[in-house]
Amino acid sequence: MITFDRTPEAYKHWRVAVDGRVATLTLDVNEDAGLVPGYKLKLNSYDLGVDIELYDALQRIRFETPHVGVVVLTSGKDRMFCAGANIYMLGSSSHAWKVNFCKFTNETRNGFEDSSRHDGLKFIAALNGTTAGGGYEVALACDEILMVDDRSTVVSLPEVPLLGVLPGTGGLTRVVDKRKVRRDLADMFCTSADGVRAERAKQWGLVDDYASPNSFPSLVKDRADALAGASSRPAEAKGVKLNPLARTIDEAGLHYRYVDIAYDRPGRSATLTVRAPDAAQPEGIEAIVAAGDSWWPLALARELDDAILMLRTNDTDLGLLILKTQGDAAAVLAADRMLVEHKDYWLVRETIGYLRRTFARIDVSSRSLYAVIDQGSCFAGILLELALAADRSYMLALLDGDDNAPTIALDEVNFGLLPMVNGLTRLQTRFYGNEDVLDGLQKLKGEPLAAEAATEHGLITVAPDDLDWADEMRLAFEERANLSPDALTAMEANLRFPGPETLDTKVFARLSAWQNWVFYRPNSTGPNGALKLFGSGSKPQFDWERV
Repeated sequence: MITFDRTPEAYKHWRVAVDGRVATLTLDVNEDAGLVPGYKLKLNSYDLGVDIELYDALQRIRFETPHVGVVVLTSGKDRMFCAGANIYMLGSSSHAWKVNFCKFTNETRNGFEDSSRHDGLKFIAALNGTTAGGGYEVALACDEILMVDDRSTVVSLPEVPLLGVLPGTGGLTRVVDKRKVRRDLADMFCTSADGVRAERAKQWGLVDDYASPNSFPSLVKDRADALAGASSRPAEAKGVKLNPLARTIDEAGLHYRYVDIAYDRPGRSATLTVRAPDAAQPEGIEAIVAAGDSWWPLALARELDDAILMLRTNDTDLGLLILKTQGDAAAVLAADRMLVEHKDYWLVRETIGYLRRTFARIDVSSRSLYAVIDQGSCFAGILLELALAADRSYMLALLDGDDNAPTIALDEVNFGLLPMVNGLTRLQTRFYGNEDVLDGLQKLKGEPLAAEAATEHGLITVAPDDLDWADEMRLAFEERANLSPDALTAMEANLRFPGPETLDTKVFARLSAWQNWVFYRPNSTGPNGALKLFGSGSKPQFDWERV
C-alpha cells in the first residue's frame, strides 16, 4: 500500500534549507531508494516517492515557515538538475500507475502556481545542470527559471523523439500558454532530443536569465531576494507544526478523526463521510493559532487530501465515491465565519489554499461522485462544496415540518473562497451562464433548505421520499457501478468543467486525455515501442497510421 505522509527527517531525495525569507529545496535523489523495486533513479530522475517528498516539503514550508517568501529549487548533483520521470519506472509500470503518477505530479506542479497566485509564495528554478523532460516541467511551474551557462547544460522536452510519449506534467501547455514561446520554436524544441543551451533558451523564452558558473549563485540570490521582498507572506510570523496524521487502515477502509472511507468492494464503491466539528471551535486569530493543526478546517483539509490520494492510488477498482456528511451544520457555518472573517491572516489564507487544492483534487479524480443527503447530514457551507462537486446529489424528502428532515445551507464560502481549476466557483459552474440564479442564491445564505426548496433552486438533483429512498439509492449505485469506467471518466471530465479554459483545465483535460491514449498505444508502450525499448540499443517499430 502506498501512503502519502512523510517527515523531513525521513526524506531520501530532498534537502531543505531555510535562510531568512528564502527556502532552498535541493534535489539529490538516492538512486537506490525507488518507491518500488525494479529500477534505479539515475541522473536525478524521479518516481512517485520523490514527488511525495516534494509535496510534503511544500506543505511544511506553507505552514511551518510562513516567513519564507520564495522557494528555490536546485540540484545537489554535479552538472545535472533533473532528468525527469524515471524512464525505466514508466516502462515497467501499469497503465493506471503511469496515469495516476502523472496526475499527482501535475497537481503538485499546479500547486506552485496556486500558492504564487493566491498566497504570495514564489518559486525559482535554479537550473545548475542539464534539465530534461519532467525536470524542465518542474521549472516551468516556477515563477522564474534561471540557467547556468557552462557550455554543456541544456533544457529539453525529449519525450516525443525519444519515448513516443508526451511530456506528462504540463510541459507542452506551459511552454506556449505560460511562457508564450512561439509555436514554431516550441515545435522545434519539443521534437529535439538534444535540447537548447542557455543563450538560445533565453532568446526563445524558455528561461528568464542565465549566468556563468561563477556568477550563477549571485544571480539566483539576487532574484530570490527580490521575489522574497515582494512576497505578501509575513516576514515575522511563526509557523504551525504539521503533526503526523492520526489514521487507521483496516479491511473496512480508512479512518481519521473527521474523515472516514468505507469500502464496498462487491459494489465497486466507497463511502466517504466527512464529520462536522465535534467540539467548540476557536473564535479569533489567537485561538486559531493556538489550535494549530487541530483547527477543524486545517485538520479537514489534511485528512480529506490524504484520503483521496490513498483511495486513488491503492483502490482503482472502486469507481463510485458516495459523499456523505455527519454532524451539526451550525458548527460548520461557525467555522466558515472564521475562515471568511480572517481570510487575509496567513494561517487562515494557507488553510483556505489547502482546502481549495484538496477540493480541486476531488474535482479531477477519476471517480463518479454521488452526494447522499439524508438524516444527520450537514451539507452546509464548506461541506456543501462536496455536494456541489458531485456528479449527482440525492436528498431525502420528508413531510413539511418534520424535524428529522435533512437540510442544506449556503454561506459566503460557496461564493468565491474555493474556486475550481476552471477559475469559477462550483455554483458558477453549476449555473454557468445564468447570473440571475446566482444572484437569487445570494439571498439564501444561512437559510436551511429542505428537499423541496433545494430542488426548486437547483441545488440538488433528485429528492426521493422515504418510501422510495432505499430502492432509489440501491439502483443508482448499482447502475453507475456497472457502466464502463473508461467511458465514465471521459464523460465526467467533459461535464464537470463548463466555461472558460485555464492552464489547469488544459493540463488535466487536453494533456491528460492525450497522454492517457498515448500510454495505451503500441508505438510507446507496446513490446517494440519507444518507451519499452529505451536504452536497449534497439530501434522502436512504429505503426505509421495516423489516427
